[in-house]
Amino acid sequence: MVKVWDITIPELSGDKTRRVYLYLPDYYDEDDRRYPVMYMFDGHNVFFDSDATYGKSWGMNSYMNWTKTPLIIVAVECNHEGNSRLSEYSPIDFENSTLGKIEGKGKIYMDWLVWTLKPMIDREYRTLSDREHTLICGSSMGGLMSLYAAVCYNKVFQRAACLSPSLWIDQEKVMDMIASSRVRNDTCIYMDYGSKEIFNHDDSPEALISVSHALLMKRVNLTFRIVPGGTHSEASWEQQIPIFMECLGL
Repeated sequence: MVKVWDITIPELSGDKTRRVYLYLPDYYDEDDRRYPVMYMFDGHNVFFDSDATYGKSWGMNSYMNWTKTPLIIVAVECNHEGNSRLSEYSPIDFENSTLGKIEGKGKIYMDWLVWTLKPMIDREYRTLSDREHTLICGSSMGGLMSLYAAVCYNKVFQRAACLSPSLWIDQEKVMDMIASSRVRNDTCIYMDYGSKEIFNHDDSPEALISVSHALLMKRVNLTFRIVPGGTHSEASWEQQIPIFMECLGL
């Protein structure tokens, strides 16, 4: 069962609304047990093809119903205006010849998710609200944000799935972000990149190796994969769901 409602993030987009998608297991009302929660980025691309930007979603609703995984999923739509998604989903300022200067507002977004959205979800639904049962997941810029959440909001998130993370935006700043973070050694991170997308950005291969090494030096329980034939698309990320869910202990 997926519930959908509108929400605002005043700190980022004033009174402009965006959708929140919340998945509850079909058996949620049959007992009084509590559930882990996974927060996801680009919520419009998570469940339904009809809402997805390019007409293809991750199909998480079908996967969850099929596997009956005991998990609540909260997925918030991105800001579609101009470069707002890039800005909200970046923890750092960056610049390149194609995009120009992008102001990173990822901290503002994550503060809202952690201090406004999460308490609301924990209050209104039967969640296991502790760090051990709070996960985060995303792809592309959402993959970068999931990595950011795992290392810089490590007191909140124990587990993260970072699919095709946009490490290319500024490898040095991403590395500094990891180096300056305090990460518990029970942290579990899944990270992957498709073999057919890895050279879309010149800096990606080196960044992936460097970031993986930095995470391992933090004693993170890291799963890193190059996905054979993987592309930068929802169809490809959908195929990785069973793998990253298992790696995250779900």
